[in-house]
Amino acid sequence: MAVQRLSPREFTTLRNPGIRSQQIVWPRNAPEAPVTVTRVTMDPGAVSARHSHPASEQIWLVEQGTATLLLEGSRTDELQAGDVVRTPAGEIHGVANTGDGPFVYLSITTPPQDFSPAYRGSEGRL
Repeated sequence: MAVQRLSPREFTTLRNPGIRSQQIVWPRNAPEAPVTVTRVTMDPGAVSARHSHPASEQIWLVEQGTATLLLEGSRTDELQAGDVVRTPAGEIHGVANTGDGPFVYLSITTPPQDFSPAYRGSEGRL
């Protein structure tokens, strides 16, 4: 397999109210990659509701801001820049931006997943 170089013009940004999910490496631009790499930016007050990925593990690298990690039931934990969150396949998780500014994290999902069905809009290549 050859080296693949991707540039921002090959990324797709998926959108929900208050959430932008930039698909950096995903099945539509790197079908042979064993991961999906996504940069998520959440506006203050935005919420990604509790959910799970039955067949995929996710690792989040928190780059900016503060938020509340939403876990199974009513459990929560606080997040801040520099934190790393590992969510095994099937585990309930979500996040709410409780800070005053953007909350930004890089998400690595394996095996890869196409997240477009979970979003209402998109820009860039789809």
